[in-house]
Amino acid sequence: MLIEGLYTVQSLEQNEQEVNAKVKLHKEHDVFKGHFPGNPIMPGVCMLQMIKELTEQVTGKELFLSVASNVKFMAKINPEENEVIDLSLKISEENDIIKVKNVTSYDQTIALKLSTTFKIMN
Repeated sequence: MLIEGLYTVQSLEQNEQEVNAKVKLHKEHDVFKGHFPGNPIMPGVCMLQMIKELTEQVTGKELFLSVASNVKFMAKINPEENEVIDLSLKISEENDIIKVKNVTSYDQTIALKLSTTFKIMN
């Protein structure tokens, strides 16, 4: 985990090429003190890293982010109000590339949609 202590995976369910995860954000983490003081918001780059780490966990492969497209931040994720978020990952693999389509949400609110391509490092 690149940012130690930022989140904990509460559940991870895999069904063929789809993965559903529930993640608990640790609202007391230092990243939220700087982003932003008095109004904590989950940084987008941390969301991308979380998606990468979940994909690595599921595939058992070390990955490198090569392309992120159709990135749409649709709602803020405030860890004080939305401590648990849901991530849906549709994963496909061909040759040395893994493609992921993600939807991140909380309480029926979609916060992030993105498509990303990872290169397999190992």
